[in-house]
Amino acid sequence: MDEKNGKLEGDSKGASPLGQPEASQPQPSAVFPTSTAFIGLGSNLGDPPANLDKACRAIDSLPGLAIIAASSLYHTEPQGMHGQPWFVNQVIAVSYDKMWTAPGLLAALLSIEAGLGRVRSRDGARRFGPRPIDLDLLLFGSQVLDTPDLVLPHPRMRGRAFVLVPLAELAPELVFPDGERLCDVLAKIAFQAHGNVIGQH
Repeated sequence: MDEKNGKLEGDSKGASPLGQPEASQPQPSAVFPTSTAFIGLGSNLGDPPANLDKACRAIDSLPGLAIIAASSLYHTEPQGMHGQPWFVNQVIAVSYDKMWTAPGLLAALLSIEAGLGRVRSRDGARRFGPRPIDLDLLLFGSQVLDTPDLVLPHPRMRGRAFVLVPLAELAPELVFPDGERLCDVLAKIAFQAHGNVIGQH
């Protein structure tokens, strides 16, 4: 993406070293039901694409949840702690039924992380360091929450190209609960995107 005008450099749908979602996977849709959550996935240890696939399968197997769209995989520059392997990131859209709450979904995601070998830490050096899987609840319908355990929308997502670019692939017309448009958020941040490779210092 051009840092001055916020426009994508090249075609994000073009060839990529990471490839595109397989035909059997849920494909992006411009329209989502109100009971949709968006989840960010990331990995930079082991086999990152396989780790994301395992996490998606675990999420999709939860009762009352279904993945309805999945973005392409993106190779992204680490944020918060440099000198570590680049990440593979993805965003998925999940429909949920009325049995689910945002804190309940977060708890389920943390459980899946633990099952895939993630050890979370509040220490900054470890928190943003290498990890086999990272699952972030980005949006849960139009809910706005600010609690010690969960803030919605995700408090750092608007500054992260590795979240916003795949999110825009799925929902280019998305509007945040406060009325700000996703496209306007993207235009505010500086990053470079070449195909499915995203750099952001």
